[in-house]
Amino acid sequence: MILIDTHTHLYSEEFESDRTQMMDRALAVGVEHFFVPAIDSSYFNSMQQIQQQYPQNVHLMMGLHPCYVKPETFEQELSFVEQELAKGTYVAVGEIGVDLYWDKSTLKIQQQAFQTQIQWAKKLGLPINIHCRDAFDAVFEVLDQEKSDDLFGIFHCFTGDFNQAEHALNLNMKLGIGGVATFKNGKIDQYLDQIPLENIVLETDSPYLAPAPHRGKRNESSYVALVAQKLATIYNLPVEEIAQQTTKNALNIFKL
Repeated sequence: MILIDTHTHLYSEEFESDRTQMMDRALAVGVEHFFVPAIDSSYFNSMQQIQQQYPQNVHLMMGLHPCYVKPETFEQELSFVEQELAKGTYVAVGEIGVDLYWDKSTLKIQQQAFQTQIQWAKKLGLPINIHCRDAFDAVFEVLDQEKSDDLFGIFHCFTGDFNQAEHALNLNMKLGIGGVATFKNGKIDQYLDQIPLENIVLETDSPYLAPAPHRGKRNESSYVALVAQKLATIYNLPVEEIAQQTTKNALNIFKL
């Protein structure tokens, strides 16, 4: 059974003491590909090092995370993203989007950075990887403006309702499903079986959002197997079928 973790922060400081063992556990349960989102330029060297360690398995994205869109630095950070994307070595533009959980005062420049990076993705033929926290209206405002056949990607850690899910699918987005699907109050499990499996990819967002029974603890990529098991229950399908279809979906998006 082959699995793919479409969103994992392998470079996180939380893995410093046991990163090799963490990767071994993931590989042992069948995780063959790890897609790693960028945050800002300060994580660049760590991302590169992990990709060099696991060149067949680790694939890097490039983008500016909305929580790191700051008035005094975002233009410089976007310039860094643009320069890196020009190298042609990245599989997606991400993670990008809007986050209004921590700071609502930067909404306009977050949307500006989001739109700019979407335009770069379209120009380069790359998928986008969307971060959205307490910000569906703000995210859809930008996505609706940029809607086109060459806009596609993943709505990472999707937590919206059914109507928002349909809106995302109409914009050529797949839904990234992770640990939240296993939470008692996660809600998405209530309608997910109404979304065709062709529109779903698996993720962990590790080290964050660990699935049950590890909720509240450090997440890791091997736990994507627990997400697959939960989806097997939701869709009433064998876990092997969940793995096969979500792996196919991810490989199509990232053009591997």
